Amino acid sequence: MTPRRPPTATYRVQLQTDFPFAAAERIVPYAASLGVSHLHLSPVLEAVPGSGHGYDVTDHRRVRAELGGEEGLRALAATARRHGLGLVLDIVPNHMAVPAAADLNAPLWDVLRHGPGARYAHWFDIDWAAGGGRVLLPVLGGPLGGELDALAVEDGTLRYYDHRFPLRPGTEDLPLPDLLEAQHYRLAWWRLARTELNYRRFFSISELIAVRVEDPAVFEETHATVLRLVDEGLVDGLRVDHPDGLADPGGYLRLLHERTGGAWIVAEKILAAGERLPAAWPIAGTTGYDARRYVDAVFTDGDGAERLADSYRTFTGAPPDQGGEWGPTVRRAAYRMITHELAAETGRLARAAEAVCRELPGLRLRDHAPWALRTALVEVLVRLPVYRPYVAAGVPASPVDEALLATAADGARAAFAVPGEAAAVDTVRDLALGRYGAVGDGFRVRFAQVSSALRAKSVEDTAGYRYAPLLSAAEVGGEPDAPAVTPDAFHAFCLRLQRDWPLTGTLLSTHDTKRSGDVRAALAALSEVPDGWADLVVRLTEETARGGVRAPDPQLAWTAWQTAYALAGTEEPDGGRLTAALLKTVREAALHTTWTEPDEAYEAAVERFVAAGPEGAARAELDVFAEAMAPLVRANVLGGALVHLTMPGVPDVYRGSETRYVALVDPDNRRLPALPVARLAALDTEAAGHAGRVPRDGALGLADEKLRLTAMALRLRREQPGWFGERGAYGALAAEGEAADHCLAFTRAGRVVTAVTRLSARLATAGGWGGTTLPLPPGTWRDLPTGRRVTGAVQLAELFAAAPVALLARED
Repeated sequence: MTPRRPPTATYRVQLQTDFPFAAAERIVPYAASLGVSHLHLSPVLEAVPGSGHGYDVTDHRRVRAELGGEEGLRALAATARRHGLGLVLDIVPNHMAVPAAADLNAPLWDVLRHGPGARYAHWFDIDWAAGGGRVLLPVLGGPLGGELDALAVEDGTLRYYDHRFPLRPGTEDLPLPDLLEAQHYRLAWWRLARTELNYRRFFSISELIAVRVEDPAVFEETHATVLRLVDEGLVDGLRVDHPDGLADPGGYLRLLHERTGGAWIVAEKILAAGERLPAAWPIAGTTGYDARRYVDAVFTDGDGAERLADSYRTFTGAPPDQGGEWGPTVRRAAYRMITHELAAETGRLARAAEAVCRELPGLRLRDHAPWALRTALVEVLVRLPVYRPYVAAGVPASPVDEALLATAADGARAAFAVPGEAAAVDTVRDLALGRYGAVGDGFRVRFAQVSSALRAKSVEDTAGYRYAPLLSAAEVGGEPDAPAVTPDAFHAFCLRLQRDWPLTGTLLSTHDTKRSGDVRAALAALSEVPDGWADLVVRLTEETARGGVRAPDPQLAWTAWQTAYALAGTEEPDGGRLTAALLKTVREAALHTTWTEPDEAYEAAVERFVAAGPEGAARAELDVFAEAMAPLVRANVLGGALVHLTMPGVPDVYRGSETRYVALVDPDNRRLPALPVARLAALDTEAAGHAGRVPRDGALGLADEKLRLTAMALRLRREQPGWFGERGAYGALAAEGEAADHCLAFTRAGRVVTAVTRLSARLATAGGWGGTTLPLPPGTWRDLPTGRRVTGAVQLAELFAAAPVALLARED
C-alpha cells in the first residue's frame, strides 16, 4: 500500500443530521476555492440517532445512515476528488455509546444478554467481580424501588421509558423482581454511577463505554470499515480521538500506522507545559492544541495579564484554591474529581493495587493497609502534571515517566504521618512504572487511564472554569497562569515543530474549544488594557446592582463581563448564547451549582444578572468599549490567523472560521454558520480587477479581511507545498528599532515571509513604529494582500500601513 498524500491544509466539517454528506458535497467547490487540500470530517460511523457530534458510535461496521450512509460518503469523496480535495476522517477508538435502545449497539446487547461468556465480552473493560457478575447500568431516574412501575417486559425485551434492554435467555416469564435479579446487568439509579460503576467509561460519561482496542481481534473488528476506506483510497488521513484513554496509545498508533500504509495521522493528545509528544509514535503529530496555545500567547501582553490577574483577585476575593491561584485551584479540583465524580474508577484502581499486593510472589508487598493504598493512589494521581505516563508492558519506563512519578511520589508522602505507612506511595509508584512485571500490568494500564480522565476533568472541565483572570488563556491545552510567551519562545517552539513534527496538525478553533479563535483574540486584547478593563468591570457591576440586580457572585460577574464583551459589536443576535455559556461555566466550575446537583436559585440569579447587566443596561457601554478595542482586536485576529496558516504544521480551518467567527463553548461552537461563498467570489473578482490592492486602514471590514487573507495563505500553501511542508525550513526574522518587539516575523523555506503586529496598544502608546525596520532576506518581495514590492530593510510603518499583517513572497 502506498502512503496517502499528506494535507497542505484541512477544512473541518462538523457533520450533523442537518448537515449530512450531501450538504458537505455542496460546499466542496467553495472549500477548494478557499485553498485547502482536504476536507476533515467529524466521525462518520453509525452513532446514536440524532447525535450532533458522532463520537457516540454504535456500530463500527456501517457509515452513518442519517448522514447518507456509505453511498453518500462515496459521493462526497468523488466530488472532493474532482475538485482536487482528499478526505481526513475523525475516528473514535476509545469508546462506544451506551444508547437508550441498547440493541443499537449490537456487541453491548450481546454482552448484556449473555454476560461474561458472551461472544463480545472481550470488547468492553468490565469488572465483573466488582458487580457480582453483573454490569451496573445507571439509567434509572430514582432508586429502583420507586421505578418498578415504569419497568415492563414487552416483545421479549425489558423497557424503561425509551430504554430497551435484552433479557437473559430463560428469564422471560419470571416475575419482575426475579427477572431483574436474574439479568447479567443491574439497572440502578443514575447517581450510583459515581461509586458503583464497574465498566470503564469516557471520562465521567456513563453513556460512553470504553472499548478494549488493545485486543487484536477488537481492533480488527472496530477498524475494518475505516481501514477499508483508507485502503480503497477514499480516505487519506485520520484524526484519532482521545488516544490517552487507550491501554497502550503507542502500540495502538504503531498498529494503525502499519495498517493504513503510513497514512497521515494526528492524535488528539493534549500536551502540558514542557511536555513533548512521545518521539516513538509513528504519526504526524498532534491535532494542534499545543500550537494554539503558542499562537494565542504570543499575542498576549504578559505584564498586562499579571495586572489583570491582580485586579481579578481583588475584585473576586477568590480563595487561592477556588479560583484565586491556578496551581492550588487545579489541585483542589483534582481532589474533588477523584473522590467524587471518579470515585468508582478510584475504587477499582485501589482494588487492583490490593490484588497485586496479595498475589506478588515472596510476600514482598503484604501489609499495606487498603486505606494507605487508596490514599497513596489519590495523592500520587492529583500531583501528576500531565495527562498520563506511557509505560508499556515489558519495557523499562522512560526517564520522563520515571521523573514525573518520582516527583509526584515525593509530594504524596506528606499525606502520611507514619513513614512505614508512606511506603504505600512507593508501591503505587513502582506499580505505575511497571516494576512488578505481568502481575502488575492491569494496575499499570488502569492507572494511566484514570490519570488521563482525572487530568481532563479537573483541569479542562473544572479548574479552567474556576480560574478566570483572562478567559482566552483558559482553554484546552492552555496555561492560564502563564498566558503569554515572547517571540523568542514562539520561534523556539516553531523550530522544534519543523524539526520533529513538520506535518503536525495546528488549529485555532474546533468543536471542543471553549471559545473560538476570534473570541480569544478579542479577550487577549484585554491584557493590553488591564486597568481600563478592571475599572469598567467594577463600574458596570456596581451600576447593575444599583439597578436592582446584584451579581450572584463576583467570579461569575468577572466571567460574564468578559464573555459579553467578546460578543459585543457582533452582527449576530445573542439569542441566549451568553446565558447558556455562563450556565455551563458555573455548572462545570461546581462552586455554587453542578450538573447533577443544580442550585436552581443560584442559576436563576445568573440569568437575572445577565438580563439586567450584560444583555440589559450595560449593553450599550460594552458596545462602546468593544468599538474602541476594535483596532487591537483586528491586529490579533488577522495576526493570529496568518501565523496559524504559515507556521510549521498542517493548519485545520474550522468550518466558518475563515471569516470572522464568534463562538462560545459547545453546543454554540457546533452551530451551522453561514459560509461566505458569494463573498469569497466577490473578493476574488475585486482583487483581479485591482491587481491585488486593497483599501487602506481596514476599509474591507474585518470579516472580509480575514477571509481574503486566509484564502491567500491557503492557496499559497497548496500551490507551493514545498515551502511549508517537511522541506519548508523555518527561520526567525528580527526587526530592528525601538518597536522591534511588536513585530513577529519568520520565513518559510526562504521563499515566504510572515510579519504581524503584536501588542498594538502598547505600540500606539509608545508612538508607533517610528523608524523600526524589518531586514528582509535578499531578493525582491511582494506583499500578496497589497501587491506592493519591497526589498532590504523595510520600514514597518510602511509595511503595515494598510493592515497589521503582511504576507510576502519572494519573486525570483
